[in-house]
Amino acid sequence: MLSDKLKLKTALALSAAFAVVALVAPGAASAACATGGLTPTAIDVCTPTAKAKLLPTGELIPPTSAPPRVDAVIEAANKIRTKPYIWGGGHARWWDKGYDCSGSVSFALHGGEFIESPLPSGPMEKWGLPGKGRWITVYANPGHAYAEIAGVRWDTAGDSSGTGPRWHEELLSNEGFVARHPAGY
Repeated sequence: MLSDKLKLKTALALSAAFAVVALVAPGAASAACATGGLTPTAIDVCTPTAKAKLLPTGELIPPTSAPPRVDAVIEAANKIRTKPYIWGGGHARWWDKGYDCSGSVSFALHGGEFIESPLPSGPMEKWGLPGKGRWITVYANPGHAYAEIAGVRWDTAGDSSGTGPRWHEELLSNEGFVARHPAGY
């Protein structure tokens, strides 16, 4: 039987633990985020990140809180952000005259050392871990792939800047896409 003193200490420790979880878990997080015993995937989803800043030039500036590998992904993507869309571009070689959707996502991920060779959109459906990541989420289906990196969309969909790898502040509906992310990111 627990002594009254030990019961009091246990009750205080539990109360403190619940208070810490309540302060740390983001308001928009699911109820599962506040229950403790989180898996690495759940931690990715439950921990908010700062959003990167998109400059008028189309360059993305990572938030100061971004880990070095996320900085490297953004830096790599910025290098090809003005290239044209070319079907199959970025799959035969890293440096190409243009990139398709999965080629541009692959190039960015390669910059952060998350992949060693380019992936088509279909295999991206099985890359990494399932679900939305904390810093990086790749959305893929058999015909298209794009990524959300530090809260900004990296996609080849056309806009006023043309078609090809570009940063977009507006996020898309991810309906019909599988969400994947690198472990811990």
